[in-house]
Amino acid sequence: QDTVDAFDTLFTALEVVTRLAAPLLPMISEEIFTGLTGQQSVHLADWPSADEYPADAALVTAMDGVRDVCSAASAVRKARGLRNRLPLAHLQVTAPGAQALLPFSDILRDEVNVKNVAFSENVNAGAKYELKLIPAALGPRLGNDMQRVMAAFRKGGYEHDPADHGRPVIGGIELVDGEYELRLVPTDPAASAVLASGDGVVTLDTVVTPELEAEGLARDVVRQVQQARRDAGLQVSDRVRVAIEAPGRIVAAVRTHEAFVRDETLAVAIDLRESDAPASATGDLDGAPVTVTVCKVERPSG
Repeated sequence: QDTVDAFDTLFTALEVVTRLAAPLLPMISEEIFTGLTGQQSVHLADWPSADEYPADAALVTAMDGVRDVCSAASAVRKARGLRNRLPLAHLQVTAPGAQALLPFSDILRDEVNVKNVAFSENVNAGAKYELKLIPAALGPRLGNDMQRVMAAFRKGGYEHDPADHGRPVIGGIELVDGEYELRLVPTDPAASAVLASGDGVVTLDTVVTPELEAEGLARDVVRQVQQARRDAGLQVSDRVRVAIEAPGRIVAAVRTHEAFVRDETLAVAIDLRESDAPASATGDLDGAPVTVTVCKVERPSG
């Protein structure tokens, strides 16, 4: 049923988009629309109406949250130099309402490439609020009290409860909007990033075990085989034989995950050979030279 729903969603999206794009892209819209629907022409179809399609505000909000989490996790990967195809063990999402993302755990695991995802609404467990004053805005209002407020702030003498969004009180003076910024700061900045919404953080387990590294190398090899398929002009459904020549650690990784590589590349057989070529900074895969050859397998006739 999930597959049927996915195709139905794709069909609806393409059908509506082609009708919307028809005035600007008349030829390609016509080709896609008639191929999808079998109707005479997209230019004879009615203009789409939003009232024809269901609206789900809660789903839109949840998916915005999923995209926010994926973007923040990607930022952590980039900062730590962890490539996207390298699987990691754990992703922690800490934010108000984080449990609403629980039904989308599978999407997050796939998009962030982690083995496990956990959710918590206890923001104080993964971050803290940091107050920053804006002297240019404070000075004109506080006048002679400015020095007293700044001295109290430097000593940590201020009150603020982020839970109720109350205004800070420093040295007995309540600040007003525009005179301060309240920012969420991760307790583990090396492995965490603040969500774009500013009210939560994501934390990645950035420890790369030998098992995770091997799986990541196998995924990298899959990418190379897919590129070799495209370079050979093969169809998506073509079965192939694959020959891979690479350093021992990459050969070992592919051998460990050979079933995965075969399934992803439609390979009926994989010939693995160890190469003695030295590693290079400009190598094909993780600094190592890798040679991939694909050969189409002809299906028996009849």
